[in-house]
Amino acid sequence: MSATISSITVRPARLKDVVGIHALLTHWADKKLLLPRSLSELYENVRDFMVAEAEVGGLVGCAALHIDTDKIAELKALAVASAAHGQGVGRKLVDACCREAANIGLEKVFCLTYQVDFFTKLGFAKVDRSRLPDKVWSECIRCHRFLDCDEVAMWRAVGT
Repeated sequence: MSATISSITVRPARLKDVVGIHALLTHWADKKLLLPRSLSELYENVRDFMVAEAEVGGLVGCAALHIDTDKIAELKALAVASAAHGQGVGRKLVDACCREAANIGLEKVFCLTYQVDFFTKLGFAKVDRSRLPDKVWSECIRCHRFLDCDEVAMWRAVGT
């Protein structure tokens, strides 16, 4: 376990964060745990992202909330720097995205994940993939596991 990092602030991403988000996502994409994202894609979608910033150490995490319909959004691109694992950064990012989803009137947030235990602790439940919006699958073609996907679909109610 790494040393405890300084206090964490979760906030909406800014353009100046994109290079750091890209580096963080690339680290995990290289390990085949996330989809790779280009800088141009991140700039186009920066408003979907929340970042976790350590008082000392800078960017330590990110997550995106991507709206799919008037009722549901996908939580995606959740990544936490190795040095910050086990310190609540992922939970803070997920909670911030779910609060935002509720604030704008969504009913549910879903994710596709290998981290089932983590998301279960945060109130997500497994769901059959057929219940997710069709446009979710438009990104799947970029995945190295496209023809043999083993990610688990999960969702959580967030609406008031």
